[in-house]
This record gives sequence, structure tokens and C-alpha cells, in this order.
Amino acid sequence: MFEVLVYLYENYWRPDACPDHDQLTRKLSAVGFETDEIQEALSWLDGLAETAQTHAADQQPESLRIYSPTEVERLGEESIGFISFLESAGVLPPTMREMVIDRASAVGQSPLALEDLKVIVLMVFWSLGEEPDALILDELFVAPEERLIH
Repeated sequence: MFEVLVYLYENYWRPDACPDHDQLTRKLSAVGFETDEIQEALSWLDGLAETAQTHAADQQPESLRIYSPTEVERLGEESIGFISFLESAGVLPPTMREMVIDRASAVGQSPLALEDLKVIVLMVFWSLGEEPDALILDELFVAPEERLIH
């Protein structure tokens, strides 16, 4: 599923640029993605669209997030640490944080791999039509061992 999401991010500059589900399914199949992988990704994106609509009006300037034991188990400490890092850097406001947590909870993995969480964060930005700044894109895409230190 995550490969499909990355493909969509790289090929469609925002969600409304994507064709309808049937046409998109055909395009993704032609590229080589499996049907179940495509359906899972499209279902996940539908949930993201619903979450974006729900949270769009919920603009909290600041909030403290306490994770439930279920969320800690589902997300894992590494992913929660990354979410906290993005919040403290000022790039993930509470509304977007809640969208990330909601969509991460919709994935069947426990704990969620950090690389998968990074794709989720990217897709939340994408769904809102926002482009993360260059430093955040670097954090989302470049493996730590590949970063150049100046």
C-alpha cells in the first residue's frame, strides 16, 4: 500500500488532480501494482479525505497530546518520537498530528514502521494541498546514514 501512496504523491500534485477511483485503479494496475494493494491504498485515501474534512474546522493553536496504551502499542515509541519531533519543530500542528495518528491507526501493522509513518505524514500534507519545507522533506525521504553533514 505504501508504494502506491508514494507513487500518487510523486505523480499527482494534490488529491483532486487524481482521476476517479476506476480510472486510477486501471492506471495503477498498468504501472504494475497489485489489485489488493491498490484497493487498500484507495480505501486508506478515502479515510484520509474524511479525516481531513473532520479536522479542517478543528484549529487548535496548541494542545498537549497524551497517547493511550493502544496508540502507543499501535504507533510504537519510534513513531511517537518522530511525531513529537515534527510538532516541536513547528511543522506539524495539532490538527495535522491528529490526522497522522488517525491514519496511522488505520494501518494494520503494530508497531508501525517509522518509514511507513513518514509516508503517512507526507500524505497528510499532500491531502491538505500543503508542501512541507525542504528540511522536512529531507527528514521524510533521506535515510539518516545518507545525510551529508556540513
